[in-house]
Amino acid sequence: MNRERLKTGIIGAGGWGTALAMVLAENHHQTTLWTRSSDVANEINQFHTNNIFLPDITIPSAIRATTNPSDLDDCDLLVIAVPTQYIRNILKEYTFALAGKIIVSGAKGIERHTLLRVSEILDDATGITNSFAVLTGPSHAEEVARLMPTTVVAASTNSIIASKVQKAFTTSTFRVYSSPDVIGAELGGALKNVIAIAAGIIDGVKMGDNTKAALITRGLSEMTRFGTALGADAHTFSGLSGLGDLYVTCSSRHSRNRRVGEQIGSGISLAEILSGTQTVAEGVSTSESVYELSRKHGVEMPIVEQVYRILFEGKSPRKAINDLMIRRAKPEQW
Repeated sequence: MNRERLKTGIIGAGGWGTALAMVLAENHHQTTLWTRSSDVANEINQFHTNNIFLPDITIPSAIRATTNPSDLDDCDLLVIAVPTQYIRNILKEYTFALAGKIIVSGAKGIERHTLLRVSEILDDATGITNSFAVLTGPSHAEEVARLMPTTVVAASTNSIIASKVQKAFTTSTFRVYSSPDVIGAELGGALKNVIAIAAGIIDGVKMGDNTKAALITRGLSEMTRFGTALGADAHTFSGLSGLGDLYVTCSSRHSRNRRVGEQIGSGISLAEILSGTQTVAEGVSTSESVYELSRKHGVEMPIVEQVYRILFEGKSPRKAINDLMIRRAKPEQW
């Protein structure tokens, strides 16, 4: 595939931002990785590692890290790879030149209080919408950085932008499909984190494969029902940003959201879990946002409701599972 060499920038040097920088560098794009932390920037530039967020990985020397937002001013393509809850404050606190660039979101969540998706946050905070794409799918940073075959989707309402993002990121180990369904892609990436917390809870209370299979299947039903109510294409949830991402996040040892649920299920409090980690499990905040949105739009989401009650109301995981099991019998519906 013939590719134009681009100047690319990544906002956020966590595991996912660093892994995406490595994908872009593999395609010989000039790649600059921005971080607030001078320690992280110095480590990347001097030692070509990022041991806090992506341990045991050697970062290509072509990738340059910086703490100066103006170093991204002349980029053609800019990736936002900070957690959803921080995007608005990052854009407010730091002066990034966004106009005239392709803006790619690598975040998976829904903003608390405003209940906005990432594309809506950008529109609200900056007015940038016509050159936006979301890059999402089953893609743990640890495996992407190790060149394990991975497939994702680039979704944009602008087919030209989707194609450009697809070409910029596609490598022999990172295959990118395109989609016009931004709503579905964003919601799939956000909702699967909530279901993954539930999957971890099942692991934490030592329940079995039958239980987790039921959760994933009915969780996908909730995701699809919710997404279509908000304007998404139902078929999107059968694809990479839906079922694909749901499966990997519910089952993988790399999944932060599944791990949070596992700790909850084993009796550790949410406050203790959150205070003991530097990484962010997007599903915690998204659980609250999705619960509020489901009530606002009148969408039945029993799994999401129980995750919310476990996380924020202290409900017993076993009681929540029992309440799901004894609900009124009904036909299987999608």
